[in-house]
Amino acid sequence: MKTLKTATILAILSFFTLAFTVKTDGYKVGDKIENFKLKNIDDKMVSLSDYKAAKGFIIIFTCNMCPYSVANEDRIIALDAKYKTKGYPVIAINPNDPNVSTGDGFEDMKVRAAEKRFTFPYLFDAKQDVFPKFGALKTPHVYIVTKNTMKVEYIGAIDNSSKNADAVTEKYVEDAVDALLVGKKPEKTETRAIGCSIKVDEKTYK
Repeated sequence: MKTLKTATILAILSFFTLAFTVKTDGYKVGDKIENFKLKNIDDKMVSLSDYKAAKGFIIIFTCNMCPYSVANEDRIIALDAKYKTKGYPVIAINPNDPNVSTGDGFEDMKVRAAEKRFTFPYLFDAKQDVFPKFGALKTPHVYIVTKNTMKVEYIGAIDNSSKNADAVTEKYVEDAVDALLVGKKPEKTETRAIGCSIKVDEKTYK
């Protein structure tokens, strides 16, 4: 019986290692990002270059199934409502492999976006080739990028409370965007993203 339990535990650990190990290199603060084009939940392709009037972007890697992402959905909606008209729209990207994370498929994304009435694009990184360039490791994981330079100005968490919105005392993303809007550099340019690991299958992930 002990041998069977040990074998089961090892098998589970092996699955998690295969499914959740990702590359950790990527953009740093001050790096210039490459443009990308991904499919939105309206079945149209979206690129950063489509946003002619934007001053920058709040790019958030998020998903349907992670409890941290779910806990931050209302905050993400609020960020878009506050900053889209000021030139910093939210661009949400689901980086998960739906074969590993059930419920994170493209059709599931459409359902979730409709339920929550997302006001921002919710893009699918179907080939999983965008999130590694950013170096995103968690959902949610935020990158604030200026449009004129396409440079990363902030990387990390939305605020200092990963799950409980009522416990927030420091709003990292809002502080960063507010600074950029008046021509200043954010005081905090990097914080620790807390959330679920991005789900990949190393048997197919390159």
